[in-house]
Amino acid sequence: MKRIGFLSFGHYQAVPGSQVRTAADSLLQTIELAVAAEELGLDGAYVRVHHFARQLASPFPLLAAMGARTSTIELGTAVIDMRYENPLYMAEDAAAADLISAHSGSGGRLQLGLSRGSPETALNGYENFGYVPAEGRTDADDARTKTEVFRAAIAGAGVARAARGPGILAIEPQAPGLAERIWWGSGTRATAQWTGEQGMNLMSSTLLTEDTGVPFDELQAEQIAIYREAYAAAGHEREPRVSVSRSIIPLTSEEDWAYFGRERTSEDQVGYLDGGLARFGKSYVGEPDQLAKDLANDAAVQAADTVLVTVPNQLGVEYNARLLKSIVDLGIQGW
Repeated sequence: MKRIGFLSFGHYQAVPGSQVRTAADSLLQTIELAVAAEELGLDGAYVRVHHFARQLASPFPLLAAMGARTSTIELGTAVIDMRYENPLYMAEDAAAADLISAHSGSGGRLQLGLSRGSPETALNGYENFGYVPAEGRTDADDARTKTEVFRAAIAGAGVARAARGPGILAIEPQAPGLAERIWWGSGTRATAQWTGEQGMNLMSSTLLTEDTGVPFDELQAEQIAIYREAYAAAGHEREPRVSVSRSIIPLTSEEDWAYFGRERTSEDQVGYLDGGLARFGKSYVGEPDQLAKDLANDAAVQAADTVLVTVPNQLGVEYNARLLKSIVDLGIQGW
């Protein structure tokens, strides 16, 4: 069975047509959409984290609130930019949010996607948070080091010497199983291989920061295969998980056609990003029967166990709940 969840960037802006005009609107509507998604039978509610932008920035208070209002749905990030994070403070926040999500007795539900981050609106914004790479190191180096510290901390490793008497103290609280629910957002085959070697789950979005000329889904499927091979070769025993993101809009109403009908001919796009070629995956927009066929032929969707559907959150909870119902009706979870 394939899991399906939504992914919200949490955009908010007071512009004509937006149902999400303030940061408060964005936060509260994200909680309400998670509740609606659980009622519809979706498996996951995920948020994207961006800084210095009118989007969702600090995920753990939001995840804790989502966890308190829901009972079974997975709650995650896709992804947290580790360049901005204090890994030990983050470990405390993550464990607390995970424990709150376990209130129904089903165990912790956080699925945390991490990464080096994507291009931001601020120039080297992480430096304004106090994180300046040392001479000879890059921001990517720091992101990976922080991830290592974070993963050790949530696994119970000692990180501080006791003030009185011998011993090394771990952070508190600890959330059982959280260390196995960490994902890395990968944009290339090389980072997918590294992710497998590290024993993390793999997240791959609608953007790959490399291009070989093959269709997006085939390149992403190759990335997934490399990840699985590296994971197995490293000897990790836990069954790995893989998610891919897709923009999916079944056209089932006049409102859908008005908003998205012109995107039915969407195709992959290739452009330059951060000085190199990148491939952007197409959107899936069309009649439900045709979308089901198209997604069944998407090599990466078939290779993944989880599909995260990006939602147009500024259209509001009611519209997005209807959209998610249409996506559930495609039958992806039964594949």
